[in-house]
Parts: sequence; C-alpha cells; structure tokens
Amino acid sequence: MNQDQAFKILKSQKNIFLTGPAGTGKTFLLNRFIEYSRKKKIRVGITASTGIAATHIGGRTVHSWSGMGVKSELTEKELKKLLKRKELLSRIKEVRVLIIDEISMLDAPRLDLLDEICKAAKESFLPFGGTQIIMCGDFFQLPPVDPKNQNPILAYNSKAWSNSDIKTCYLDEQHRQDDPEFLNILNTIRSNQAGEDILLKLKARLYKPLALKTINPIKLYTHNVDVDAINNYELSKIPEKEFNYEMMSYGPKELVKSLKKNCLAPEHLSLKVGAMVIFVKNNFGQGYVNGTLGKVIDFDEGEYPIVETESGDIITATLASWNIEEDEKTIANISQIPLRLAWAITIHKSQGMTIDAAEIDLSKSFEYGMGYVALSRVRTLDSIKLMGINEMALKVNPEIVEKDIEFRSLSQ
Repeated sequence: MNQDQAFKILKSQKNIFLTGPAGTGKTFLLNRFIEYSRKKKIRVGITASTGIAATHIGGRTVHSWSGMGVKSELTEKELKKLLKRKELLSRIKEVRVLIIDEISMLDAPRLDLLDEICKAAKESFLPFGGTQIIMCGDFFQLPPVDPKNQNPILAYNSKAWSNSDIKTCYLDEQHRQDDPEFLNILNTIRSNQAGEDILLKLKARLYKPLALKTINPIKLYTHNVDVDAINNYELSKIPEKEFNYEMMSYGPKELVKSLKKNCLAPEHLSLKVGAMVIFVKNNFGQGYVNGTLGKVIDFDEGEYPIVETESGDIITATLASWNIEEDEKTIANISQIPLRLAWAITIHKSQGMTIDAAEIDLSKSFEYGMGYVALSRVRTLDSIKLMGINEMALKVNPEIVEKDIEFRSLSQ
C-alpha cells in the first residue's frame, strides 16, 4: 500500500493500524494526517509510547496524555480520582481522533487501561469511548521495556485491539534508504534470514570511517552504562567551566526511591557550554517535550543552562519537579534540571529517528529487533561506523515474522 492509499483510509474514521518497514514514511504520513485534521477542525490527540517518538509528531507520551503515568492498571477508586482532573477529563471527552505512535513499545495491559480510561471519561461502552484510534508502528522494532516482565504482552494481543475492528494499512514504499545492498541487508534481517553472508557485509563497516566527513555522528549503544561513559568522556574534553546540579528530594524514602527510578533526569548532572543534551520532561509552556535534542550555548545569571534546540529554539532549562500526590497533596517530590547528556543515546531512544551518520555498537545486543532498529535509522551502509556486533543483533522475534504475514494480508 502506498501513502496516498493509506491517507484515504486514515480519513475514513475507522480504527487503524498503520505499519510497514523502517523508512516507509509512517511518521511523515501521520504528520500529513494531523495537518489535514487541524484544517478540518477535527480535535486530535497526538501521542506516542516514548518521549522521543512523541517529539517527531509534536505530541506527548500516551501515559501523560491519558493520566495513567507508569501504571498498567487502576482500581475503580483510582480511576474515579483520575477523572476528577478537569483538564484531563475535558481533553479525553473532546478528542475525536487519538494517535498513538511507536505502538510496538506500548504493552497490552496499558492499551487496555487506555481503553478503560477513555470509556469512563466518555461514559461509553464503545471501544476507546467512540474515539477513532490510529496506532502506528512496526512490531519488528523494539518491544516494551518492563523490568518486572521479561516477556511483555504486545499491544495486538490486548482485548482493546481485538474489540476495535482495526483496519491495517501496510506501507511498502521505501523513502529512507535507496542503497540496494543496504536495503537487502535490512530486509533479510527483517525476515529472520540473516546468516553469515549478512554478518560479513556488516563487519566490513567495523571501525571504518564515515562517508560524510563533516557530520558529527550520533553514537548508538545498547546499554545505559556505555552511553553514560561516552557522554561523560565527551563532556570532559570541553575546556569550559563546568556547572553541576544535584537532584533535590523530600518525602518518604520508598516513594522518593520510586520517583528516582521512574525519572529520566540524573541525580547528578554536569554541563558545559557545548554539551549535547536531551530534555527528559514535557513542558509545553517553555517549548520543550521529553525527547527534545539540543546543545548548551550559555548559562544565565542564575546558572541555569540555555539550550538551542535542533529546531533553533532558545530555551532556558530551569528546575522541573516530579511528584507523587495523594488526595491532591504532594507527599513526595524530586526536582532537577530536566536534561541528560546526549552525544550518545541508547538504541531504544533512537527508535523513529532518521540519522545521517551513526557510530553503532551492537556487540552487547540482548533483544530481538535491536540490530534492525539501530541499522535502519541510517540512510546508507557507508554512513555507519560499526563498533561491534553479535549474532543477537541479526535476530527478530519469530512470532512477529508470522504476524507480519497476517498484517500484509489484512492490508491487501
């Protein structure tokens, strides 16, 4: 299916699953549909399963939009309390179309919880309270991250999915890569057929210089510990004054511990002019969301960092807070500058990006789809400097290979 065919179906008010390989223009098509809906004065909720993915479509995380936060279930009492938030209730009631990008990283329990919240808010038994749902993503890409559950249940196995009469639109025209050899590598990995021949082709890029000499490549690694080490090393090379920020907290020890665990801001943050950074919280008033990338260009009189974003906006990053509330009172709180260093990012955070040049280390790949996601961010094979690779990097989930055949058939 091409983009124009899928666009017509998106306008049909049906519930949609928009899918296709990396680089087929899924996010581009979503943005086109959002623009169309705004012209038609159709109220659209724009969300994604992760903060960075949300920035690609100008939205917020579905967890933030729906009020579910990090929870995967709510008691009846918790649901009633949630819907007492007037802004949240009106947002859900008024929306006619809800977009969820990178659906592969939202698990089934949370999709079911979203369905439950929408039904309660709209006082309707219809799927998602009668809101048109457009889910976008590729299940070959990375699955949900859940430390408690090593085998998360994917969204298409949820009750909400099976009850919503989903129409599948499978895009198959490639817009990111036009290098036939590289496309063959990606498609072979995607079909779970990658063997020694594909491994050798990729190993030919080990430690090789990049085709685009002028570009400072983003570094993609599998583990946070490697990302942190690279970022701290890059910061140490800058001969500028260092500014340090310590996380502040109050409240019961266990609640503070829980907040810190679920917060992306580091407990200790060091910054200098020239540091590459990423925002880790939504603040629509100040013009940034969780996932906005930028560079520190100065510090103000209060020693707050001034960041120039990739889109050219200038933002002063002041303290942000993360709270746990009970009966409308804050019982635990942490506060920190909402930034992390970003010369290197994890492969999980790269999902949905298009990158001109990348230094990629797949030597510690531990999850299906990890190699496919990292490699498919880049346009050409010679724009990759490979730092290592293991056999797991070439594997995708066998269940998804079977499911993908079904999705293609449904799209036809």
